[in-house]
Amino acid sequence: MAYIVRVSKKFQQKFHQFPDKIQNQIRNALNELQEDPYTSRPKCDVKELKDTHPKKHRLRIGEYRVIYFVEKNTVKIIDLIKRERGMGD
Repeated sequence: MAYIVRVSKKFQQKFHQFPDKIQNQIRNALNELQEDPYTSRPKCDVKELKDTHPKKHRLRIGEYRVIYFVEKNTVKIIDLIKRERGMGD
């Protein structure tokens, strides 16, 4: 099943502040979510976040984390954060 990836305005604002190299890494990782947003694999480090509703996931891209949830066949990207020490993932 192919998934559609949609990004929030909050994500877009943060995304455009990054250098082109980082933007390309994030873009490539988001493309991987189109195939399967649930399973971790090379180039797509996915983890389900506990105690969230709707059930959210994080996608690790180096020191950055993309937060998203899946609704039917749509992956909704809601946030982009820089990993801080002690986040525990």
